[in-house]
Amino acid sequence: MLDESRPIFLQVAEAVEDSIVSGALAEEGRAPSTNELVAFYRINPATAAKGIGLLVEKGVLYKQRGIGMFVATGARAALLAERRAALVERYVDPLLGEARTLGLTAADVVELVRARGSSLPTHDTPHTPEGQAS
Repeated sequence: MLDESRPIFLQVAEAVEDSIVSGALAEEGRAPSTNELVAFYRINPATAAKGIGLLVEKGVLYKQRGIGMFVATGARAALLAERRAALVERYVDPLLGEARTLGLTAADVVELVRARGSSLPTHDTPHTPEGQAS
């Protein structure tokens, strides 16, 4: 569930983002409140509020006074774009750098990934009944 080696507020924000990316939380749908996150993760209210605040700053969530937190329109597309960019930076760029070192072309790497990808099983992200990634 929560990893002790990383800040909890970041993990809470990432869990909500995961639910948006997976579609468990729909755009313009109600997002978990700070109190719900506190109860679910058994964390300090300030920590949950900091995670929610991060998502509000990013424009992923917005607050309707007296009603609650909601997922912003376009949040899923923005999160997917952010994660794709991170995937390229974190994995693809180093992969291509190593491939060049080994004398492989981008086409060689594509073929290796395609062959490897077809041999690996697929995994679904488990979710809790509240729609939050576990």
